[in-house]
Amino acid sequence: MRSMDAHDADNLKRWVECWRNAGPRLEVLRREAIRNADTTQAILSLDGAFRSALLHHPPAPTSGLVEQQAWFKKIAEKQAGRE
Repeated sequence: MRSMDAHDADNLKRWVECWRNAGPRLEVLRREAIRNADTTQAILSLDGAFRSALLHHPPAPTSGLVEQQAWFKKIAEKQAGRE
């Protein structure tokens, strides 16, 4: 791997400066796009993908919360037995 020379360093500094200037402008564009988004149309556009995902990857029958609580109980019982 070659080391960075003065030309590379200058290019890197310009690149960083470009993105420093572009960042706030891009943020303005992002906020404007969000404000102008047609949420209803976006939901309708994604409906087919959502239904396909449900078909191919159905939700789990449980959230895992009951199992998590059982593990917490076991851990608490073990800790109580040690004290």
